[in-house]
Amino acid sequence: MKKGRIKLNGSELPLFSANTIIVGAGAAGMNAGVHLAEFWGGKGIPDPAGRLAVVTRGLPLGASRMSGSDKQTYYKMGTSPTTPDTAVEFARTLTAAGCCHGDTALVEGLCSLREFHHLVQAGVPFPHDAAGAFVGYKTDHDPAERATSAGPKTSRLMTECLQRQAERHGVKIFDGFEPVELVTAGGRIAAMICIDRARLDEALGGLTVFVADNWILAAGGPGEIYARTVYPPGQIGLHGLTFRAGLVGVNLTESQYGLASTKFRWNVSGTYMQVLPRIFSTDPGGSDEREFLTEYFQSTAEMAGNIFLKGYQWPFDAQRISGRQSSLIDMAVHQETVVRGRRVWMDFLHNPAGRDGWGKFKIAELIGEARGYLEKTGATQPAPIQRLEHMNRPAIDIYAENGIDLRREPLEIAVCAQHHNGGFAVNKWWESSLPHTFVIGEMAGTHGVKRPGGSALNAGQVGGLRAAQYIANAYSSEQPDVDGRRGEIRKALQAVRDRLEGIAESKSETTPEAAMAEVRTRMTRHAAHLRCRRGVEKALAEAVEQCRRLEREGLKAESPGEVVQALQVQQQCLTHAAMLFAIREMLARGAGSRGSHCVLSDDGEPMHPALIDPDTGKPYCVKAENESLRDHILTVRYSGDGECLFASADERPRPVPRREVAFETAWREFREGKVFEP
Repeated sequence: MKKGRIKLNGSELPLFSANTIIVGAGAAGMNAGVHLAEFWGGKGIPDPAGRLAVVTRGLPLGASRMSGSDKQTYYKMGTSPTTPDTAVEFARTLTAAGCCHGDTALVEGLCSLREFHHLVQAGVPFPHDAAGAFVGYKTDHDPAERATSAGPKTSRLMTECLQRQAERHGVKIFDGFEPVELVTAGGRIAAMICIDRARLDEALGGLTVFVADNWILAAGGPGEIYARTVYPPGQIGLHGLTFRAGLVGVNLTESQYGLASTKFRWNVSGTYMQVLPRIFSTDPGGSDEREFLTEYFQSTAEMAGNIFLKGYQWPFDAQRISGRQSSLIDMAVHQETVVRGRRVWMDFLHNPAGRDGWGKFKIAELIGEARGYLEKTGATQPAPIQRLEHMNRPAIDIYAENGIDLRREPLEIAVCAQHHNGGFAVNKWWESSLPHTFVIGEMAGTHGVKRPGGSALNAGQVGGLRAAQYIANAYSSEQPDVDGRRGEIRKALQAVRDRLEGIAESKSETTPEAAMAEVRTRMTRHAAHLRCRRGVEKALAEAVEQCRRLEREGLKAESPGEVVQALQVQQQCLTHAAMLFAIREMLARGAGSRGSHCVLSDDGEPMHPALIDPDTGKPYCVKAENESLRDHILTVRYSGDGECLFASADERPRPVPRREVAFETAWREFREGKVFEP
C-alpha cells in the first residue's frame, strides 16, 4: 500500500494505492485477502501484504458479523462418513430450481471442502466426532446431509478468525470509509472515492481516494431497503455505485424471506421451530391473545408438524403453501401483522395450543418427521424452553445477550427480508462484466431461484478463493499507475465535491430518514414475498421519480454526518429502482410464483380461504410458476436515461461442465497455466 496526495481546488487529499483493493470486511472479503497474501507470498513476491488492502465502512458492521440463526449453517459437500457425495450432485442441487449457472455451481462444490478445511485450520470450531468425522445434517432444499455449523455465530466466527489471519499477514485494513463513487476509465474501475468518517469536519469532508488495478467487491446485500428485514442495521451494500460503474446485475428478482424476530433481528429457524413453541397473536398493545394458526390447519398434530418443518424449511417457499404445508405459517403471520394490524409472538414456555375439540399437544401423537426427530435427539421434555435448552443452549444465550429472556417473555416475530439470491454477474473465477473487478459474497448473483440453507457462506468463501487465484496467476502483482489516472480522478472528485455542496445547500425539506422510509415501505409492500404486476408497475414509476427527485433537489442535511447519510439514500434509492425494474421485467415475461415469492393474479389459484387480500377483499390467488423461465436469467444494466433508468436482457444458464481428462493432461494444463484462462 502506497500513500500519496492528489490536489483538488488548491487543497490536497490523501490517496492510497495498491495492486488489489477489497471493498468489504466480512467473511468473503477477509478470506479473499488471506488467500491473496498467501498466494503472492508463496510466489516469492516481495511484500505481498503491501500490495493489497481492505476498505470497509465499519468493521463491526455487516451481515457476516451481526446476523445468524439458531445454528447458522455452513453448506458444503458431504463429510458424514456413511453418506457419499460428488461435486456434480452438489451442482445439480444448486441448479435444480433454475436461473443458476452450472459452472459456478460445480466450482462451489469442488472447492467447498478446500475452503471448509481452510476455516477449520483458521480456528472456526466446526464440530467433529471422536474419529474426526465432520458429521452433517439436512437443511432447506438439501437432499443430502451436507450442512454443518459452529453455532448461531458461525459467520461471525469465520470473519473474526479470517481477520486475525489477514492481520498476521500484514494486510492493511481501512476502517470507517464510506464509498461514494467508483471511478471508471478504459472500461474498468480505476479508483474509488470515499469519505473518511474520522475527518468529516475537514474542509473537503474527509474525501479520500483509493487506486488499484484489481478490485474485489464484497460489501454484502441491500438489506436496509426493506421495512421488515432481518439484515443487521446499517447493511447498506454497494449496489447503487456498482450499477453506475457499469456492472451487470442478474437475478435481482430473487430474494429470501422468512420468519424472524424484530426487536433483535435474528432468524427463528432450526431448533427455534423444531422445539415446537406456541405461536399466538395479540392486538397492538399486547392484549387479546389469539391462537390464529388454528384457522389454517385441521388438528393440533398437523399444526405442530408444520411448525416443526419451519425449522429446516425456513425460507418462505411459494411451492410449500397449498395442501396446508409449512409456508402457510408465513402467510398466516403476514395476515395477522400486515392485514389485521396485530402482533405475532413465539412463546417457548408453552406448547402449541389448538382449538376446542382438537385435544392437547402431545409429542407421542405428532406425525411425520417431528416425533422421530425429537425422540432421536432426546428432546421430549414437557416445555419448548426445556427442549431448546437440551438441544441448543446457545440459541437461548444469543437472545439473552441482546436483552431478551426466552425463559420469561415471548419473542415477537414477522416475515422479513433475509438474503438476496441475485446480485452481479460473474464468471467461473467470480470476475464481473468489467475486467479486473471481482464480485464475491452476497453481492455475487450466483444462487439462482433457490439455494440450500448455508450455501451462501460456502459461496462467499469459494468466491474469495477463486478471485484471489485468478488475480495471483493471471494478472500482474505490480502497483498501479497512479499518475496516468490523475486526470480522470480529479474530474470525478470535482463531481463528488459538487454533489456534496449541492446536498449541503439543498432547500429540500425531505430528510434522509423520510426518503428511506419511502423506499422501505415501497419494497416491503410491492417487492417482498407477495407481488402483483399492477402494484409493481406503479411502484417502479414512483421509485424512478424518487431517484430523479433526489438527484434534482437533494435532501435536507444539516450536518456532515447527514450529508453522508443523504449520499447513502441516493445509492439505495437507485438499488431499489433496479430491483423493481427487474421484477417488472420478469412479470412482463409471464413469470409466476417461484422461489421465495408469490405472484398474485385474479386468475390464479386461491391460497387458503382464511387468507384475504386487503386490496380485493377476496382470498389471495396466486399464479403458478412458469417453469420455462428457469432457463432464462434476467440481466439488468444501468442506462441512466429512459423511462426506467435501466435496460434488461436474457441469457441462458451455463450448463454444469462434464469434462473428463486424464491426470497427465490436467497436470500439463496446470503447469502451463491454461487452467487460469477465462
